[in-house]
Amino acid sequence: MDYLTLISPALGILVGVLMGLTGAGGGILSVPLLVFFLGLPIAEAAPIALCAVALASGIGAILGLKNKILRYKAAGFMAIFGLALSPIALWLAPKIPNAPLQILFSLILLYVAINLLHQARNEIKGIPEEHRKPPPCLMNSAIGKLQWNIPCARALMVAGSLAGFLSGLLGVGGGFIIVPALKRYTDLPVNSIVATSLGVLAIITGGGAIFSAAAGNLNILIAAPFAIAALGGLLLGLLLGKKLSGPHTQLIFSIFTLVIAISLLAKGVMLIKT
Repeated sequence: MDYLTLISPALGILVGVLMGLTGAGGGILSVPLLVFFLGLPIAEAAPIALCAVALASGIGAILGLKNKILRYKAAGFMAIFGLALSPIALWLAPKIPNAPLQILFSLILLYVAINLLHQARNEIKGIPEEHRKPPPCLMNSAIGKLQWNIPCARALMVAGSLAGFLSGLLGVGGGFIIVPALKRYTDLPVNSIVATSLGVLAIITGGGAIFSAAAGNLNILIAAPFAIAALGGLLLGLLLGKKLSGPHTQLIFSIFTLVIAISLLAKGVMLIKT
């Protein structure tokens, strides 16, 4: 218990600092860090990670709402579908052997790390983004709101559903799905995309954490200090981010994520062999 008392908040602070430095990206490392340092299976680590992400993203969403950059209708719409699938995935996770879940998580982490590396490299080299056709969800500048249509609703529904399912199954926040989806399917500015994504994550992960607690699958002795420490680390990371933010910080984070992903994949393969 003494070990858990020290390690859990220490990991929370690390996750929070990474979230503060990189946006919401550090949240995806909650589960692998809990797996490596506390020896938890994915199904047990996932609800604990959801608590930390829910608390941190909730604060970010409130700030976004206060600054009027969070598109709350879009966030609510995506979150509805995410909430519908998250409990199903939370119920399913303990029924799947740990090794396949760990390999699936590591592959998703590899995908995220490679994307982050690509983005950081382009920013450092000054390579502009490719031109694209107009997205289905366009802002009406006259009223300051998104113009809804069927392609727009369908795109946001799919993104929210996938984020919710993976959130429940693996304990990931889903920001790596929501942010790219909002970038691809809307013309929202970056700060509005981040705030809206945090709004979606706050609802989905918050609902997932509550469902896990009600089902008795949440270890509150680990989750509480981990989540509170993550919030403290987030505030620290936001302060450090004013001096350390930028493509080079993103590059370091992406390399760190890549190393974690490869290590988790190797551990998952070893579990299958044994």
